[in-house]
Amino acid sequence: MRRWNESAGAGSVQGTLPPEEVSVTRLAAVPPMGWNSWDVFGTSVTEAETRANAEFIAEHMAEHGWEYVVVDIQWYDPAARAGGYNSGTKLVLDEYGLPQPAPNRFPSAAGGAGFKPLADYVHSLGLKFGLHILRGVPRQAVAADTPIKGSEYSAAQIPDRERLSSWVDDNWGIDHSHPGGQAYYDSLARQFADWGVDYVKADDMIAPYWEDEVEAFWHAIDRVDRDILLSLSPGMNLSTAHAEHLKAHSHLWRVSADLWDRWRDINAQFDLLREWAPHAGPGHWPDADMLPLGRMGVRAEVGEPRESLLTPDEQRTMLTLWCIARSPLMVGADLPNSSAETIELLTNPEVLAAQRHPAGSREVWREGKLVAWASEDGAFAALFNRGPEPAEIQVPWAVLGTARPGRIRDCWGRTDLVPGDALRVKLQPHGSALFRLS
Repeated sequence: MRRWNESAGAGSVQGTLPPEEVSVTRLAAVPPMGWNSWDVFGTSVTEAETRANAEFIAEHMAEHGWEYVVVDIQWYDPAARAGGYNSGTKLVLDEYGLPQPAPNRFPSAAGGAGFKPLADYVHSLGLKFGLHILRGVPRQAVAADTPIKGSEYSAAQIPDRERLSSWVDDNWGIDHSHPGGQAYYDSLARQFADWGVDYVKADDMIAPYWEDEVEAFWHAIDRVDRDILLSLSPGMNLSTAHAEHLKAHSHLWRVSADLWDRWRDINAQFDLLREWAPHAGPGHWPDADMLPLGRMGVRAEVGEPRESLLTPDEQRTMLTLWCIARSPLMVGADLPNSSAETIELLTNPEVLAAQRHPAGSREVWREGKLVAWASEDGAFAALFNRGPEPAEIQVPWAVLGTARPGRIRDCWGRTDLVPGDALRVKLQPHGSALFRLS
């Protein structure tokens, strides 16, 4: 990455913050927005599918802030399939034990080109390219004792066979008491930078919380001569006690397990985001996971090909909560085959403005299944009905942190409302409303 002093403009004050702190906050000044292949194609996404979704984003969504195109797990498995992970499969690795895109799925990667041709194409559309990587070193590289590029070490020197993933057996964990562990991650990060990667989703990092793995991977990403956003996954049972460490060693981190198109998954995020929202800010964003919207499940881990099973009200509630809480937005749909209603939902500029708003936000009121959030500067307010019956909510302006506004804007309806002595709204089951106050 470019160091802070090198990118400081004329007249700027240099040396006020440590370079590492600035390198975290300089990127991801607002929560990132993009597309991820997992919800629709699982482990088996192809280059053609990635390009088609990138082209759709460039044509229909980029002007609204959608910019990342992320290939999820096992892009190095030629035999990847729907419905889960292959066990003991032969991966595509180079002579240094570094994963390479499977050419039968990513034809432009043939001949050792890696992801550079695909990344170049995504960049030509004005977008940014990302990929998934699993914690650790490939077991296949350890068995072959491949040299670690740029070092005197080899793969057989660095595995920690006790630090296993509970859900996929591609890798061993890494023993970071050995300098070869950092050297391997350094070589991986250099490869990503050479390919033109802009975003890395590093998985199996924080459930359980592997502090040394997080630090080693962050240092590897931080050393390359390219700006790369680092996202950590998953987030089951993640304690806010790790918040300061996460802020210093990542740009975004998951706060839950994988989220699917089920109301119980959306509903669980209310409590999680209430805890994590105070830790959101430039360069460090708690992540409520992907948006299971539109056409999904074509070859996914969970479910058959389908339109999202969330009701229209539940879909709006998910987006309202993610935006008021300023979570990253990563949609998991096959966008070219999704409905116009889905795309309209994802490109409402008045709703997305809440996610890009510079002021923080908090849950400010809760009564049973009824919830209110507000931004700290009083600019946005969101009301939610988590219950199974219609409900009317009335929240005093003072609770929302503002005086009676001169104007209320319904962000979903895109209409102006006359303010009363409180913010009142009738909501359907699992429904929500988002307002801009002025």
